[in-house]
Amino acid sequence: MILQIYADYNKRLGAYKITYVLQRDYGIRISVGRVYRLMRTLQLPRMSTEKPNHNCCHKDNGDCTNHLQQEFNQKSPNLVWASDFTYIKVAGKWYYLCIVMDLFSRKIISWHISGKPDVNLVITAFKKAYDKRNQPEGLMFHSDRGSQYTAFSFRQLLDSLNVVQSFSKKGYPFDNACCESFFKYLKKEEINRRTYHSLQDLQLSVFEYIEGFYNSKRPHGSLGMMTPNEKEELFWNQV
Repeated sequence: MILQIYADYNKRLGAYKITYVLQRDYGIRISVGRVYRLMRTLQLPRMSTEKPNHNCCHKDNGDCTNHLQQEFNQKSPNLVWASDFTYIKVAGKWYYLCIVMDLFSRKIISWHISGKPDVNLVITAFKKAYDKRNQPEGLMFHSDRGSQYTAFSFRQLLDSLNVVQSFSKKGYPFDNACCESFFKYLKKEEINRRTYHSLQDLQLSVFEYIEGFYNSKRPHGSLGMMTPNEKEELFWNQV
């Protein structure tokens, strides 16, 4: 069963989550330690957790208040969205992936890849999320103080939609820990395991990871081991 789960989840789950799936799907109750030992016996490789270093320009541009204050557990969808972007190298060229996450479910609502880390990257990602969620009201949008998020055109867009903008403290990634965590596992479970030859390869890989695995299949510790999709479905069924 461990081998089956390991294969079904494309070698992405560790001992802790495999223990959960064994109980949930097969009714098998054993300890995490035993699962870990069995995985070692089966010589199942652990994935690297290394992250590439990159530098990013952060600056103050007007009011950069942290309204979120690390309140990552929200009571319903479309109250607080968080966003960040990361660097991915493809055939010697850098591309930039921006995500928008709903903090209620940790679901990646939208994402966009661009060859330039400019304000259009975050504007496009935000507009995709805003339209997909049917233009919600009373929304807060949280990010770091990168120049893309503090740019006048982006702040003007949020102001026009009555979206409250919140910023992490300068040089303090813990204020946007949910997005940082997502990128950590995206790199560990997908990006670092592949070699990309084109932008299309990268786009397909990110799509399959987010839509085919992260949102729909990956148990999330902060959600009581539900997936982001299950968390939202449970909420809307109770409304």
